[in-house]
Amino acid sequence: MKFSKILLPIILTLIFIIFLFMWGMPRYNVWQQEMAGKAEMAKAEQNRRILVEEAKARLEAEKLNAEAEVARARGMAEAMQIENGQLTSIYNQYLFIRTLEKLADKGNLPQIIYMPSEGLMPVLDMTKRQEPK
Repeated sequence: MKFSKILLPIILTLIFIIFLFMWGMPRYNVWQQEMAGKAEMAKAEQNRRILVEEAKARLEAEKLNAEAEVARARGMAEAMQIENGQLTSIYNQYLFIRTLEKLADKGNLPQIIYMPSEGLMPVLDMTKRQEPK
């Protein structure tokens, strides 16, 4: 008798806990899936916002690059007007030296081989000395 007084409440409690789990676990799984879905949706929305902001930044950069190109073209047109529409060899040398300076400032100066020329024809044999006439 004493044994049944202790065993019966324990068995009833265990049965109640089992039924509670059988009722609660499916609801918990549904709730957990819903929360996981909301987290995925928030993550996707945030990624979309990041992509939109990156696209806006690229667009702004392209607009600024286009404005810089227009300003550069205007500068070249003004320089051409100053030169009366003729590029002289001295001006071409000046542009070449400016380009070299820009490359040197960036640390990106390539190896340059200078080929002397006379009248736009390269001097191929530099070992012979020219005799004064």
